[in-house]
Amino acid sequence: MRLSWPKSAAFSRTHYTRLGGINHVDGKNLPSKQTVAGITEQLLCLLFPGFFEEQLQHSSELKANTETLLNSVRASLEAEITKALEYNPPAGVTKKDARATAHSLALQFLGSLPSVRELLQTDIEAAFNGDPAALSREEVVVAYPFVECIGVQRLAHELYKKEVPLIPRIMTEWAHSRTGMDLHPGAKIGTHFFVDHGTGTVIGETTEIGNHVKMYQGVGLVARSLAAGQQLRGKKRHPTLEDHVTIYAGATIVGGETVVGAHSTIGASVFLTHSVPPHSLVVQEDPNVKILNKKERAADSLDWQI
Repeated sequence: MRLSWPKSAAFSRTHYTRLGGINHVDGKNLPSKQTVAGITEQLLCLLFPGFFEEQLQHSSELKANTETLLNSVRASLEAEITKALEYNPPAGVTKKDARATAHSLALQFLGSLPSVRELLQTDIEAAFNGDPAALSREEVVVAYPFVECIGVQRLAHELYKKEVPLIPRIMTEWAHSRTGMDLHPGAKIGTHFFVDHGTGTVIGETTEIGNHVKMYQGVGLVARSLAAGQQLRGKKRHPTLEDHVTIYAGATIVGGETVVGAHSTIGASVFLTHSVPPHSLVVQEDPNVKILNKKERAADSLDWQI
C-alpha cells in the first residue's frame, strides 16, 4: 500500500524544505552519529584491551588484533573526518582538500593514543587511591563509568585540538548518554583526575583543570551567563581549578575569571562566583533545620511546609 503525504500544512514536503533539518539528502552528509559511536567503542578497546569487548585477549594475538583494529578505526574515522571538514572546514583547509587533510588528521590522532593511555593510567591510579571502596585497578576500569567518560573526553580533546568539527562533541555526548557525565571535549584536564560517583557532573568547554583534582557527583563547572550567545564563542567562560583541588557533591563554580587556588577544598552545595586563594576551605553555612517530634507536631498549630 502506497502512503501519501498528509494534506495538513503542518507536515508536508514544503515543511521540510522551509525548515531544513535534513541530513543524507541532496548533498554532503554530516558525520554519522552511529558510526562515530562505533568508532568510539573501538577506541576504548584500543585504550583498554580486553575491558570493553567480549573476546578473550591472548598475548600471542594482541599485536595482530591491535593492528587490525587500528586499520579499521583509521578507515572509518578518516571517512567521518572528511564529512566533518566538508561541512565546516577550519582555517586553511578547503573542501577540496578535505579527504587528504582527513587522512593526515586520522594518522596524527591515532599516533596520540599512547600518550592518552598514559594519562588515563594516572586517572585510574587516582580513582583507586581515592576510593576505599575500590577493590582493584581492574575494577576501576571495568566498573567505574568515570573511566569510560574521561577516556572518551581525552580522546575527543585530541580531535578538538586539531579543530575537527562535530566529531569530538558527538563522542562526548555519546559518553554523556551512557554515564550521566557531561565533559566537553574542549576542557583541558590535567593528570590524576577523578570524579567519584560521577552522575550529574558538568564541565564546560573552556574549563581548565590542574593535576590531582578530585570531584564528586553533581559538580558543575559552568559559565556565568550565556545571554550574549555566539558573541562568547572562543572566550574563557568557565572556571579554572589549580592543582590538588577537591570539590564535594553538588557544588557549582561559575565564570571564566573564577580561579580556585591550589590545595583548596570546596564544600558540598557551595555556589562560588569568585576566585579563592590557594589552601582555601569554602563551605556552605548550615541552613536553619528543625527536628520535630511527629506525635507532638500533630497537635501543633504552627503553619509549616515541607
